[in-house]
Amino acid sequence: MADVNDRWSGGILDEISVRSEAREPVSDSTLGISVPSTPERTTPKNRLVTIGDSLTHGFQSGAIYNTGLSYSATIAYELGWRDFTYPRYGGPGGGLPLNIELLLRHLVDKYGKKLSLWEAPLAVFDVQRYLDQNEDYWERGDGSHYLKESSARNHALAVFGYDIRDALEWTANKCIEELGRSPSSDRYWSLVPDNAIHRAALRVFPTGDSSARDKTLLDLARDFGDEVHGDATAGIETLVVFLGANNVLPTALHLDIKPSGDDYQDLHKKNEYTIWRPSHFSAELKLLAEEVRSVKARHVIWCTVPHVTVVPVMHGVGTRKTRRGSRYFPNYTSVYIADADFDEDRDRNLTDEDARLIDSVIDEYNDSITEVVRRARAGDGDETPRDWHLLDVAGLLDRLAQRRYIADRRARPEWWTPYEMPPALADLRPTVTSEYIEATECGGRARGGLFSLDGVHPTTVGYGLIAQEMIDIMSKAGVVFRTQNGDERRGPVKVDFERLLMHDTLVSRPPANLYGGLGTLQSIYHRFPVIGRVLPH
Repeated sequence: MADVNDRWSGGILDEISVRSEAREPVSDSTLGISVPSTPERTTPKNRLVTIGDSLTHGFQSGAIYNTGLSYSATIAYELGWRDFTYPRYGGPGGGLPLNIELLLRHLVDKYGKKLSLWEAPLAVFDVQRYLDQNEDYWERGDGSHYLKESSARNHALAVFGYDIRDALEWTANKCIEELGRSPSSDRYWSLVPDNAIHRAALRVFPTGDSSARDKTLLDLARDFGDEVHGDATAGIETLVVFLGANNVLPTALHLDIKPSGDDYQDLHKKNEYTIWRPSHFSAELKLLAEEVRSVKARHVIWCTVPHVTVVPVMHGVGTRKTRRGSRYFPNYTSVYIADADFDEDRDRNLTDEDARLIDSVIDEYNDSITEVVRRARAGDGDETPRDWHLLDVAGLLDRLAQRRYIADRRARPEWWTPYEMPPALADLRPTVTSEYIEATECGGRARGGLFSLDGVHPTTVGYGLIAQEMIDIMSKAGVVFRTQNGDERRGPVKVDFERLLMHDTLVSRPPANLYGGLGTLQSIYHRFPVIGRVLPH
């Protein structure tokens, strides 16, 4: 335990209740607390507003690009609401900072599914040139002209990389000032765009409206809520709050434990931390909840923080767990390091005890989020009860955890049940799983399908599952869903997964150079380790 105590410093261990099994998910979004409803004849003007990080932004395979296929956009589509607005991203590399899927497809087009020995040097320079063009676009080309964006406001108020403090403080002007402090330079070996998070944020904030440049994401949501008309008492019908993952995700991305210190509220100093002490997280959450209370929304959905030890990027080495019935593998390292190449002394890694403690911290976070919803619904503090709901995303992911539970019956807790896939996904062969995606020799999918190539964020159909869970909550709360023609939908509202599959190129046609494993991607990672920087928050 000496090594554990050295890594887990700052008193964080005193705030954790280590559990023998994963926290049991909350299945009832109302927590069993009814809230009086007030009949309203007018539907709020803004039917959906979402606040969050990369999971709400629509991040995939190392880049923010397919924002029209985020869970937010999918919900808006199923609502039949065409006025939902969201930022858009392009560029020669297909998004910001780096689209790994398009990079692999570029290599397939030039070299086929497997690089020969004599092609490898050419591929190195080709990748270098590809990355340099992408960097030039975002730092000096058309992608850098953020102030020319329109003044249109986005209902999707999410920025990849944001933790709770970021959502509370960053504004367009602060992002612009930050870019001014560290101007980009055309360094041939820098490879990925500098300050990618701020560059992405400046397409979320309405930079074309000078009066809004000092507003946070919460301020912008409040503006939507104030747009009340007719008999509606709120300008937003459903507000989604999905923040907190980046208060712990860096542990999985960097395979390092650095608990938050007393300066965790400092926008710059906090960046050295990879995991927030539960007391610090709770304090940030309290401030966030106060801000959300000031937003006029008929319904609010709060999401729990996923267990980051389940995502493929934090790879459990080997096939044997620490002991019979355990959730954990002895060591965790990057998915881009092959098991046969892993060296415990050389490669950065976390232990099974680290993984257990990370999960325990996340359980503390989620208990705090659950308590926020409980207090709001109960009207604690002499307030009017609010129709706030809980979506237990952590529980959803646990029920989809292939290596942890599905493939290991002995590790399953008593509460565990497999997640029931929608028919369009259940019929796919092979079954879509939470494993890292691989391709077949013929170019189809060999395994995986729920996570994109960064090993952290969902594929398009993965985002569809989150959308379906939210739609189920919204339906029970009385939200009316309509067809694309405006007719009210009857019966259970189901996400059109056939539509999502048509757009999900990674699931329907993964890059052919993923055949037989991650050889090409592992080679790129070892040749260009800086690419690890795009593994996203």
